Amino acid sequence: MKKILFLMVVCMAAAFGQEAVAKEIPVVNEMLKSFSALAACVGLGIAALGGAVGMGNTAAATIAGTARNPGLGGKLMGTMFIALAMIEAQVIYTLVIALVLLFLNPFIVVG
Repeated sequence: MKKILFLMVVCMAAAFGQEAVAKEIPVVNEMLKSFSALAACVGLGIAALGGAVGMGNTAAATIAGTARNPGLGGKLMGTMFIALAMIEAQVIYTLVIALVLLFLNPFIVVG
């Protein structure tokens, strides 16, 4: 019973609090836009840095493997290109999320 009463009080507070929030919507939207741009830049930077490190390690391992066994160079090269595509896909996914945050942000309130 106490849980139901608590839930009703929370719902009433949310319903009556909508007027106060409606007056602050432009301020909240500008803050969300600013933080979204910051999050997009930081996220894309971290993803690019991680992708570059991963690609460098992949290339180094392929070169070392080819130096040890030149006969497997072709197979290692094919595997390396597949690994590079997988690594680059993660950076592209982050780019898509960054673009969604910048232009189609679902958290920005309209109206």
